[in-house]
Amino acid sequence: MKTTLCLVRHGETDWNVARRLQGHLDIPLNAIGLQQAAAAACGLISHGFHAIYSSDLLRARQTAQAAAQGLGLSIIEWPALRERHFGLFQGLTAAEAEARFPDAYANYISRQCDYIPPDGGESLAGFASRVHGALMQIVAAHPGQAVLVVTHGGVLHMANRMVTGVPIDEPRDYPIPNAALNWLSYRDGQWRIDHWADQRHLQGALDEI
Repeated sequence: MKTTLCLVRHGETDWNVARRLQGHLDIPLNAIGLQQAAAAACGLISHGFHAIYSSDLLRARQTAQAAAQGLGLSIIEWPALRERHFGLFQGLTAAEAEARFPDAYANYISRQCDYIPPDGGESLAGFASRVHGALMQIVAAHPGQAVLVVTHGGVLHMANRMVTGVPIDEPRDYPIPNAALNWLSYRDGQWRIDHWADQRHLQGALDEI
């Protein structure tokens, strides 16, 4: 049986526009983000989903709510689908983080898999493991079904690497726009990407930083 996941990054926030690292900080959608959530819901309504999972952070929940209303499904909120915790970099732009914490930021941008940002941050390897575990739990709970998963850009990044096998410490060369549709399937123990970054329902969505 094939299990299908549609992974959707949350709609735009003001911090996306300002290029601030949001991490676990609970930032709401802006007006454009709410429009993107509604557009994504319209793009999803023709698909026969069996369940909706969402990060419990507000920007993801708001995006999921639009789809849930159209699909007539309740949302399963799950902290395991949160963005990476960026520690003391949360709330800062890249320039601010580099200016305030130059040594820590140098370790962060070098993409060292085991580097843990101070103040409660999460290593890249630990984050990847969390995402992999969450997605495997979802497919185990819904064999042969289609599931909508509303989450964050970093989660999508780790999901893409999980499927393709590209090391997580290598630079990203594919887009992760707000509210785009990313289709993965799982069959006989194997993942595949069926379609990535479908933006036909969007206009000018921002890419992940």
